[in-house]
Amino acid sequence: MTMLRASARDALAETLRDGITIAVGGFGLSGNPVDLIEAVRDSGVRDLTIVSNNMGVDGKGLGLLLESNQVSKVVASYVGENKLFARQYLDGTLEVEFCPQGTLAERLRAGGAGIAGFYTRTGVGTLVAEGKPHAEFDGRTWVLERGIVADLALVHAHTADAAGNLRYRRTARNFNPLVATAGRVTAVDAEVVLDGHLDPDDVMTPGIYVDHVVRAADRPKEIERRTVRQLTAVGQEA
Repeated sequence: MTMLRASARDALAETLRDGITIAVGGFGLSGNPVDLIEAVRDSGVRDLTIVSNNMGVDGKGLGLLLESNQVSKVVASYVGENKLFARQYLDGTLEVEFCPQGTLAERLRAGGAGIAGFYTRTGVGTLVAEGKPHAEFDGRTWVLERGIVADLALVHAHTADAAGNLRYRRTARNFNPLVATAGRVTAVDAEVVLDGHLDPDDVMTPGIYVDHVVRAADRPKEIERRTVRQLTAVGQEA
């Protein structure tokens, strides 16, 4: 049963402890469950394994947990936008398991669907496949990847209803629906929390996957990298 919580701290209080694995939605800074990430930081739990496409940027998103030295391992597909992430990895203070982006998405989906593992061609013959079981199918080599089930999933949605059903908005959807299904406990910060119910056709994640909902604080939408050009009159070159 989904519970509406008064704060992100309340939503996580029963689950947070040292050494757990946390799957986190978002892509860059889009669709980050910032309220929940800040609650993890403020709790002081340590030795966390974080599963996410990336670790935000310096000082924002999951970068907050790197700054507070609460993370011991990251499973991610991308490092590039976070200097602290790269430095901790290169210094050997942070264990990083690189996972191709599509494979990471499928590992989360598999975990949420109760599938222990799957074979893929992605990564065969590279460092990604070292130490993993291989098999031959139709004359080609495939590598076995394990599904991911996290102790806790942190999700950002645009709208949550009274039953915990979720609707995402545009590109902020990204990894959030996959993460929502892959947690033993799933907590959601939502920009809008309805007293009633979403139209069934609008439900993107059914409430059966959601344990805790908190209304997200109003805050500006962060942009990871802004690129602009000077506007010119029609027919003129920039």
